[in-house]
Amino acid sequence: MTTPIRQLFAVPFIDHLGITLTRFEDGQSEMRYEAKPEHLNNFHVTHGGACMTLLDVTMAAAARSLRPELGVLTIEMKTSFMQSARGPLVATGRVLQATGRMAFTEARIEDQEGRLCAHATGTFKYIPRAPAMAEPPSD
Repeated sequence: MTTPIRQLFAVPFIDHLGITLTRFEDGQSEMRYEAKPEHLNNFHVTHGGACMTLLDVTMAAAARSLRPELGVLTIEMKTSFMQSARGPLVATGRVLQATGRMAFTEARIEDQEGRLCAHATGTFKYIPRAPAMAEPPSD
């Protein structure tokens, strides 16, 4: 069973992208995403910014899975793109090392054939969670 990410992270942008959380435990996370037409670049593949967002939130989820009562802030992130990301994507993240205040993580994006599309490492700072955001205004 999948959990919409907004139930855990309350970030309207992530919900807008359609990212779905499928694993959130023991320093590991998994998310699924398929780019909408407006999330593609001129080459008709998933925009790098959308991939970086997916990697960022996947690493953040892995870090938060160890301390779900806290939030996290991205301190730094490095991303490498191996090939174009097409179709349904699966991102997996894991905590490499955690301290009381920081989590050092990595994540990868694979396409539906299991090919590695992108890899990232990131450092996150644990912080008190912010109050849930109100629903964004509708048109």
